[in-house]
Amino acid sequence: MSVNFFDTDCKEVSRTDEQFGICDDQNGSSAYTDISDSKKWIAVVKNDNEIEISFTAIDNCINIFKEGTNDKESSCDGMLTFVQSIYLVELKEKGKGGWISDAKGQLENTIKLISKHHDLSSFRYKKAFACNRKHPSFTVIDTAERKSFFERTNGFRIDVQAEILVK
Repeated sequence: MSVNFFDTDCKEVSRTDEQFGICDDQNGSSAYTDISDSKKWIAVVKNDNEIEISFTAIDNCINIFKEGTNDKESSCDGMLTFVQSIYLVELKEKGKGGWISDAKGQLENTIKLISKHHDLSSFRYKKAFACNRKHPSFTVIDTAERKSFFERTNGFRIDVQAEILVK
């Protein structure tokens, strides 16, 4: 069964705000963008050039099942698409360890699923963001792990921070 990640009801109307947040209420609903209540933001998108950006909720919106089962695939919360860019976003609100590896696993699986159903070669910039409101600052990932993630995901770069810069 083919899944379309780009032409779906889970895709919000494009926005050009200089700054907006990505929220996940952690109640089984899908992630969404917001400009009015920064207390709810888990990730902050900075869009200084006011580029037209689309956000598509993935987890709890695009249902993908493991082959031959009724078990849902693990996926990240959403994706931002603009110009020649695709940014996948996993949102966390965990205090202590383990959240980075969980987020990377969800991002990696989502990349595998999207790549199975779409040709991503038209995207020049491919990034995966693990965002945590409780750890918003940039977290260093060693060069070997960055390279390994890049190779495993056909060219996605990994970032661990809650601020997403759109260029």
